[in-house]
Amino acid sequence: MLRVENLEVVYDDVMLILRGVSLELPQGAIVALLGANGAGKTTLLRAICGLLDPHDGDITKGAVTVDGRPIHGMRPSAIVRSGVSQVMEGRRTFAELSVEENLRLGAHTNPRGRAARIEQVYGLFPVLAKRRRDTAGYLSGGEQQMLAMGRALMAQPKYLLLDEPSLGLAPKLVEQIRDLIAEINRQGTGVLLVEQNATMALSIASHGYVMETGKIVLDKPAAELLADEDVREFYLGLHPEGTTKSFREVKHYKRRKRWLS
Repeated sequence: MLRVENLEVVYDDVMLILRGVSLELPQGAIVALLGANGAGKTTLLRAICGLLDPHDGDITKGAVTVDGRPIHGMRPSAIVRSGVSQVMEGRRTFAELSVEENLRLGAHTNPRGRAARIEQVYGLFPVLAKRRRDTAGYLSGGEQQMLAMGRALMAQPKYLLLDEPSLGLAPKLVEQIRDLIAEINRQGTGVLLVEQNATMALSIASHGYVMETGKIVLDKPAAELLADEDVREFYLGLHPEGTTKSFREVKHYKRRKRWLS
């Protein structure tokens, strides 16, 4: 299990961004993390993966463990070897390299068996097999997202962290990415799915967390979150009765947020 316990993160020694965050990702499960921009979701992923230093961030309290072993404070490469890989928001492929060169780089922490793993990735993403020699920068947005996911899988993670994988994609591609995430999970990889597309995330997750201003404010099975009146209103854009608000109503509506009361 990947476990985050009472985690606090400070930027520039003054800005408290995460305020006692705790969550669990069981091996072989999909867990959704929902929240608006600025809630602290990406900071949480950076803290888990050891990527706070470039952003002048520090863990000041709490712990991150993988199968009972602490990983906070370890180098990012060591965290990858411990079984945690991340796909960052915006895909972050090496645009001037080919598809296959990108995949080969994904195995740099564990190069043994790399060729066989590349073929496994091509089996999961057939479109990448057809474009293996193409330059990554010329792929479509959906293909680049698949490449970023495939590159992360080259490290053979137990736990895969996905940061906004549906961002900027057309609805049909969002469905395709959702199905691919479900297939990756069926093959035994636990997935922490950070998404603003709550409907997509909760449709495949077993459990979900809602994050606001650096804190977990709601924690329920995914089916219960989908049915929760406040989640439907604030994250699915629906009234409790199931009708969509107009832009003017959304802009001027003052949120109740009963979970904070």
